[in-house]
Amino acid sequence: MLLVIAVLVGLVTIGVLNQDEALPVGSWGLSFRTEGEPPVGNADSASLMKYDAAYIGDANEKVIYLTFDAGYENGCTEQILDVLKQHGVRAAFFLVGNYMEQNPELVKRMAQEGHIVGNHTYHHWDMSKIGDMETFREELQSLEGLYTQITGQTMQKYYRPPQGIYSEENLKMAQQLGYRTVFWSLAYVDWLNDDQPTSEEAFSKLIPRIHNGAVVLLHSTSKTNAAILDDLLTRWEELGYHFGTVDQIFSAGTS
Repeated sequence: MLLVIAVLVGLVTIGVLNQDEALPVGSWGLSFRTEGEPPVGNADSASLMKYDAAYIGDANEKVIYLTFDAGYENGCTEQILDVLKQHGVRAAFFLVGNYMEQNPELVKRMAQEGHIVGNHTYHHWDMSKIGDMETFREELQSLEGLYTQITGQTMQKYYRPPQGIYSEENLKMAQQLGYRTVFWSLAYVDWLNDDQPTSEEAFSKLIPRIHNGAVVLLHSTSKTNAAILDDLLTRWEELGYHFGTVDQIFSAGTS
């Protein structure tokens, strides 16, 4: 399964870096210290933004940036898209090669309904093990070409490292290819197909930990996510949040 170890959130916390320190090689991790407040990432916003990368938006605004990762289709995406349309929310879907090949109609619908389709690489490899630009470029540009073939559009250049594994060199290479790297500030264990959380378990993570500028990562393979999404968006809206798109994080120059 492509995304089994995609989000080890809160389990891998390496410590916040000073801006002059090199970024680590490892899985993206978060430390939640105060309920309702933004978490601390294992690299800080200023260090990431040097490479056009971010994990959070404007912490002074009650805005949420909703993102989905998809390594395969599990029969949930149509329902998710229906709910997003109902709420007027435009999300970002980070897709891999086999997803696009097997689900071109869903990819077309994402594009037609104004969602960002981001680059999760063609093969979902550990990109930190790739040290040469040509191989790195091929992983991203192969997916770009497939997206254009399916939709007739140019893919927007937003990149999410597979499994959340990154290195400073990877961020540099993505930047050189014109990409902005999008991590996240809120997620939960939703990707195990045979061990899905209950609705109550999902809400216990996603409601108390929501915060200003949150970049939320959900997996569109999750049956729980599909079932709760309407209620989840409603609850967030009742808390006073509205929804932005990840491009706004970078156009505003905030992280």
